[in-house]
Amino acid sequence: MSQKNTWKNWAETTICYPSEIIYPESEEEIVQIIERAKKEQKKIRVVGNGHSFTQLVATNSILISLDKWEGIIEIDDNLVTVRSGTNIKNLGELLFQYGLAQENLGDIDVQSIAGAISTGTHGTGIHFGNLATQIEEITFINAQGEKITCSENQEQDIFKAAQVSLGSLGIITRLKLRCVPKYKLELKNVKGNFSDCMKQLENYKKENRNFEFYYFPYTEVVQMKFSNTTEKEVKEGGVMKFLNDIILENGAFKLVSEISRVFPSQSRRVSRLCGSLVGESERCAWSHKVFATARLVRFTEMEYNIPMEHFSDCIHEIKKKIEDTQYDLHFPIENRFVKKDDIWLSPAYERDSAYIAVHMYKGMPYKKYLKDMETIFEKYQGRPHWGKLHFQTPEKLKNSYPMWEQFHNIRKKMDPNGLFMNLYLASIFGE
Repeated sequence: MSQKNTWKNWAETTICYPSEIIYPESEEEIVQIIERAKKEQKKIRVVGNGHSFTQLVATNSILISLDKWEGIIEIDDNLVTVRSGTNIKNLGELLFQYGLAQENLGDIDVQSIAGAISTGTHGTGIHFGNLATQIEEITFINAQGEKITCSENQEQDIFKAAQVSLGSLGIITRLKLRCVPKYKLELKNVKGNFSDCMKQLENYKKENRNFEFYYFPYTEVVQMKFSNTTEKEVKEGGVMKFLNDIILENGAFKLVSEISRVFPSQSRRVSRLCGSLVGESERCAWSHKVFATARLVRFTEMEYNIPMEHFSDCIHEIKKKIEDTQYDLHFPIENRFVKKDDIWLSPAYERDSAYIAVHMYKGMPYKKYLKDMETIFEKYQGRPHWGKLHFQTPEKLKNSYPMWEQFHNIRKKMDPNGLFMNLYLASIFGE
């Protein structure tokens, strides 16, 4: 079933007008769509839930949504095969019914599982890689309509390319996830001082399962988040949690963000106000209900991966640049930490990493701020998160990724005529 439509992403930084949007319900239907697209000389892009900030899926040709291709296919001990369109929130509930969970998650759970791994989505915790490291096996349909199944033990080179592929090798249909027994997490939100946080950073990272912090520009305030496994009883927070998460954190922040948009000169004052209002809280819940945070305030975002050892110098330089330049800025800066991996296009390839994310409220000018931040990230060997805004050239990306050429050799074998390419991919791949 197909329909004509206008499509835009969550942040509304991308809008496109595909000739048709198709919702396949089987792998056989996906193969038929590929064969028809080749015959009609059309391009194909696949969309999850639109949480990439780039032009990654933009097309004026065929857009495929896998919203109707979701759910668990098979469970074999701790290995769970899922349909690629399954969103992470639903997957958490499904796994929980079988006493299982994903070992780590990011702070948003509305993405499709295939979209999340394909862009290198990650959480935080120095003992955990990004979500793609949880994948034991990938099945996708390439541009020839062939079903390719790959893993560490089967077509390993294809697997290393497919784990983070930006949807350029084909249409992922199945993922075999390595899961763990379900577990509870105790989350503590703690207000702190930037300098103190930096002095204790190594301890915080080592002594907690998951650690991250937000720095509030034009202040010395940080909000630190500590998550650790626990056997305590579940304590969700009920009405008070709803009031805090939805009304206070999102509702009040939406209001002050609108003030910043209408009166940009007040942004620094708004940031100081937000820093002064940072509170402390605790909650205990099953893991899949702890990681994610509601995102009701829309923004644009850039996030960069840098080697862990450069984090302190980098974040101090960012802080100084913001204070010296006095941007119209009130969004806090998010800092997370991830274990290295061996995935060819993973930003964490062969290096323990820190991720630094900078945001600007929707409707406010962002390019100068993001470009200035990118200049700093580049100084510290930064690699962009594939789902976030960046201004990298193919030459710079090639120099950042040791396996760049090997990835593209696989890509050209899987899609020799560029069936899955769009203008954005062509611009960053140098096609």
